[in-house]
Amino acid sequence: MAIYLPSVAEGSDVILDDLTPREIVAELDKYVVGQHDAKRAVAIALRNRMRRQKLPPDIAEEIMPKNIIMIGPTGVGKTEIARRLARLANSPFLKVEASKFTEVGYVGRDVESMIRDLVEIAIDMVREEKLEEVTEKAEQQAEERLLDLLLPATPAPASSTAGFALVEEGDSASRTREKLRHQLREGKLDDRMVELEVRERSTPAFEIISNQGTEEMDINIKDMLPNIFGQRTKKRKMKVSEAFEYLIQEEESRLIDMDQVTRIAVERVEQSGIIFLDEIDKIAGRESGHGPDVSREGVQRDILPIVEGTTVNTRYGMVGTDHILFIAAGAFHVSKPSDLIPELQGRFPIRVELKSLTMSDFIAILTEPKSSLVKQYTALLETEGLKLEFTRESLDEVARFAFQVNEATENIGARRLHTIMERVLDEISFNAPDMENKSVNVDADYVRKMLADIVKDQDLSRYIL
Repeated sequence: MAIYLPSVAEGSDVILDDLTPREIVAELDKYVVGQHDAKRAVAIALRNRMRRQKLPPDIAEEIMPKNIIMIGPTGVGKTEIARRLARLANSPFLKVEASKFTEVGYVGRDVESMIRDLVEIAIDMVREEKLEEVTEKAEQQAEERLLDLLLPATPAPASSTAGFALVEEGDSASRTREKLRHQLREGKLDDRMVELEVRERSTPAFEIISNQGTEEMDINIKDMLPNIFGQRTKKRKMKVSEAFEYLIQEEESRLIDMDQVTRIAVERVEQSGIIFLDEIDKIAGRESGHGPDVSREGVQRDILPIVEGTTVNTRYGMVGTDHILFIAAGAFHVSKPSDLIPELQGRFPIRVELKSLTMSDFIAILTEPKSSLVKQYTALLETEGLKLEFTRESLDEVARFAFQVNEATENIGARRLHTIMERVLDEISFNAPDMENKSVNVDADYVRKMLADIVKDQDLSRYIL
């Protein structure tokens, strides 16, 4: 899940340092419907992080983040709130399921892997930022190297008139080079073949070794291989367009100082990292002494020092977790937050309850967010030249069906809307490329026609919806 997160929410002109908690909530409202209490809690946590960064270092070091537990059923916006908060703060963000970890000594993922994963995400973020800074220069240098391949230098003549010949040939070569540059930029040389030296990748066997069992190792095998076997190169023929892309990547790698990237990334993780611990209710509960739940409390005790503040050894050095913000979430249908070990409870002082979604919430989710489902499906079908329109009554019907199925079967919150919408638009999506009438109006009758039979049959709806 290593993706670059822009410094402010898309479409926003605000600067993060200027955002008040009220404005942070307003930004989150653009993407998540309702859940005002949860938004307030994360807005205060983010604002406190900004406040801390303005304090003298000795005081700032003592102020720990106030971690949050979100309590609520699935599909009500817990993950989305945390993810959008990270986008807003330009923070490295990692979502992990607490239930995937095992106690030390058991086969499975250890809790420290979440910090290593977060550092990898931060490295990718910072590297993307640095790439934007050097892209123009990398393209210029790649262009020059490509012109060198297209127009190799000619050997100097050995006659007495060498000086005059050299000047004349230099002018001619310069004119030819500029002509080639013009053709290259216009794409006229894209299909011409050139030969250049490319770095060989490690063999599949080494790739397999490097991807297995290295998580617990201080030295990564991928880093060792070039030193042991050397970085081999080979000549390869490719089209100019392909060679240009390869050379740009090579120049970008040369221009980026990875040591600096690493330093910035580690600092960003330590000062503004956010980890979303989902399904924390699955590891709540005390020991039964036997059976599959035997390591629940053990996992909690392993998570505790990470949340409390410790240093974790990664391939990029030691990383402190003292100021990482942890947002935990769980449905807590069977267990409750008080079933967590007391020490862990104490590290999550802020608790917010997210409400189940109502029919009006479903209607708002369909239409109001900047990336609402209606906007998504409309944009998708526009690529086929199809203009899709929904009547207000049709959206009411979709919301009603989603609410009804959630009530009758398993309540999966807003995720039910995805399933319902896919079912409603099944025929349209399938036939879109072949349709002569490129304008479709989805009304309430059409929604009822596509869904009524399935919703009537309770057993069938359990499988299909």
